[in-house]
Amino acid sequence: MFSWLARIALACWRPVSRYARMNKDYNNSNSDELEEDSFSLRDSLLWCRDLEKHSCGDFSFAVVQANEIIEDHSQVETGKDAIFVGVYDGHGGPDASRFISDHLFQNLIRLARANGTISEDILRNAFSATEDGFLALVRRSCGIKPLIAAIGSCCLVGVIWRGTLYVANLGDSRAVIGYLGRSNKIVAEQLTRDHNASIEEVRQELRSLHPDDSHIVVMKHGVWRIKGIIQFDVGLHATVTAVFICVLTVVCSLVFAYELVHQVSRSIGDAYLKRPEFSLDPSFPRFHLSEPIRRPVLTAEPSLCTRVLQPSDKFLIFASDGLWEHLTNQQAVEIVSNSPRAGIARRLIKTALNEAARKREMRYDDLKKVDKGIRRFFHDDITVVVIFIDQELLSTKMPVLEQSVKGFADSIGPSNFNIL
Repeated sequence: MFSWLARIALACWRPVSRYARMNKDYNNSNSDELEEDSFSLRDSLLWCRDLEKHSCGDFSFAVVQANEIIEDHSQVETGKDAIFVGVYDGHGGPDASRFISDHLFQNLIRLARANGTISEDILRNAFSATEDGFLALVRRSCGIKPLIAAIGSCCLVGVIWRGTLYVANLGDSRAVIGYLGRSNKIVAEQLTRDHNASIEEVRQELRSLHPDDSHIVVMKHGVWRIKGIIQFDVGLHATVTAVFICVLTVVCSLVFAYELVHQVSRSIGDAYLKRPEFSLDPSFPRFHLSEPIRRPVLTAEPSLCTRVLQPSDKFLIFASDGLWEHLTNQQAVEIVSNSPRAGIARRLIKTALNEAARKREMRYDDLKKVDKGIRRFFHDDITVVVIFIDQELLSTKMPVLEQSVKGFADSIGPSNFNIL
């Protein structure tokens, strides 16, 4: 999704890109570009844990930063008979996604221990407790930081416990399972529902919930927007400044901002679209609503899915929407199925980045030279976690280190994932 500003940024980049390609062999295949060797420029914005153990298999974890301040937060928690995955794709700033990363898992564990189990209700209540906690933070902070009321996050969670998979989702991050179908071919099945206004079903849901609001979803410039809202990503201030430097060599005195359309219909945060007390005044025109909301525009009620894992179920992919902008579900599962386990999350991200670069008439090697902030004009922050399911381990109690891995963080700490 590119505005005219992005096209200007791209125009500034293309001459650099072409110069960088002059002495390169441009006939290398994409698969060659994915291999990291001494002749390939390292992507300094790409973090990964190539392969770690969990109670019923392996997992691979990778994150790439695009925003000046990364807004994707994520975690994997491993226990003796369970694994927890969380992917939190923030918007408007990192506050909500960071808060979820710090609190949602703890809320889940507290509720699971109190009830002696994990269930859809436990997940739903953990989401609710996290939403309440963040809104309480907004209430305490909005006097000195009013725009915290416009910060929110998608939230995707998966838990495997005693052979059963539980998935909960807000927003347009996605969980996809790869299973063996007919003729032993790998098949992709999407386990989550995208809560995005670009989907007709979501628009109908919003209209049915707000029958008296003719502007609940609005088409502007070819894009469906909830309440016609355009979000300004506060993490892109430095990006705009950098682009100014480029643009001012060609034109003068331009004032503009990078625009992000508010499309997700469910989230943690986005308080100004949920409660009238958090409405923003006209001094914040991008978030000011012409009329006070009478009922919440967005909700933190997650979509839920429960699945008893079968012998045909081979792996799961949890990823923020930055991956799915460039890869279909089936393309992603085929890459996982046909590649070595080690580094597979990194490979998925690199495949998406190759596609993002190709769309802009670049190579990934050129894209690696683009710094954070400016990178947001080419792709989003992307988080990918691949969970492999080894069926023979589901019925055994293989000793596994209980560990907590946070995305884009260099340290691994102990986890308290011990339910019963």
